[in-house]
Parts: sequence; C-alpha cells; structure tokens
Amino acid sequence: MTMTEHHGYTPQKDALARRMKRIEGQVRGIGKMIDEDKYCIDILTQVSAATAALHAVSINLLEEHIAHCVVDAASSGDDEEARKKVEEASAAISRLIKS
Repeated sequence: MTMTEHHGYTPQKDALARRMKRIEGQVRGIGKMIDEDKYCIDILTQVSAATAALHAVSINLLEEHIAHCVVDAASSGDDEEARKKVEEASAAISRLIKS
C-alpha cells in the first residue's frame, strides 16, 4: 500500500475511533464494577453490551473491507489479489462467527 492509498474505513476513521473510546470506557467501567464487588448479573450485562459494541465495530469494518478492498481488487483485473482479498474476508467472517 502506498502513502496515497486509503483503507475502506478511512472516511469513518474518526467515528470508529470515538466508538472505540466509548467501548474502552465501558470496559473500564466493568473493571470498576468488579473492584466495587457489584452483582454478577449486572457485570455480565455490561460485558454483553461491550461485546455487542465490539461486534458492531467488527461488522462495520468487514463491510468496508468488502465494499472497498474486495471490490477494488476484483475491479483491478488481478485475479490473485481478488482471491486474496476474498480469503481475508472469509477468514475474518469465520473469526467473527466463532467469537
């Protein structure tokens, strides 16, 4: 990738960074709940919310990868690069399904 190339998520970079900061705050809050000996179900509820937020970020990044990286590789006529990008997307989907 050259210095002028961008990732598919680049236009959303600031929004993604803000979402990750909120998730970071959620995770710190979970740690604080544990430190304060809060009720286990309340902690699990917050863990579930943080997990869902991370999954939403993951889905967004995956959509951008497919819409930009995979489509660009397919449009370039470079079959090997297109195959590689599809394999990357498939592996990412597999990891998301398992998480």
